[in-house]
Amino acid sequence: MQDIIEQLSGYGPMIISAAKALAVLIIGWMAAGIISGMVRRRVNASRRIDNTIGNFAASIVKWAILAMVLVAVLGIFGIQATSLVAVMGAATLAIGLALQGTLSDLAAGFMLVLFRPYKLGQYVEIGGTSGTVVDLNLFFTELSTPDNVQIILPNGQAWGAVIRNFSHHATRRCDLSFGIDYGDDADQAMRIILDLANADSRVHADPEPWVRVVNLGDSSVDLGVRLWCDAADYWALKFDMTKEVKEAFDKNGVSIPYPHQVEIQKAG
Repeated sequence: MQDIIEQLSGYGPMIISAAKALAVLIIGWMAAGIISGMVRRRVNASRRIDNTIGNFAASIVKWAILAMVLVAVLGIFGIQATSLVAVMGAATLAIGLALQGTLSDLAAGFMLVLFRPYKLGQYVEIGGTSGTVVDLNLFFTELSTPDNVQIILPNGQAWGAVIRNFSHHATRRCDLSFGIDYGDDADQAMRIILDLANADSRVHADPEPWVRVVNLGDSSVDLGVRLWCDAADYWALKFDMTKEVKEAFDKNGVSIPYPHQVEIQKAG
């Protein structure tokens, strides 16, 4: 028993140091979350500052606090900050090569916040991936698709890809196409579409609605429609107008042809 007590007493300082380190780590992690949340709320409360900057600033504060917590934990185990800096300085090349992707994402994150090609809440397409911007932090951009799927996109890929921002402008042009039979009156069909567009309060008068014959297809005369509306009304207008034009065509005897084939048999 005496030997066991002596052996355990030798581990006492190590156990105490581990307990202190664990306490500092837990408290530091909680403090990082609380302080970063306060920064986010404070910045986002200002109407002159975009919410994207608030989230990004909160992310910087959180990681800075966690870095200080890591240094404090290492100090508890007797590793001085100066020694840590010296070791990291000697291993800069290796760390840079190992983390070049992460460092690239970090640099791209600053560029995205500086130039702001997209903001929180906007619907964008980045490198062929579409969704609403939910978060932009130091390392990645989070998108949410219309069917509520989360997409995590590294900032390095986002900055180097083609970005299409569907929410940047306040208005959008809604393009529609309708095919009518060759035997129908094209002017009548165009008047029907224009009347429906002018009667819809979501369609802007300037630029005015545009309807033209754009193509003579194999089995239909194709009408192109261009309507300007608020960006928020784009999809609802597109779906509603498609339905209303179909019903109006049916009511006025304008037929929408469908592809058909004619079989010709050669007499033997």
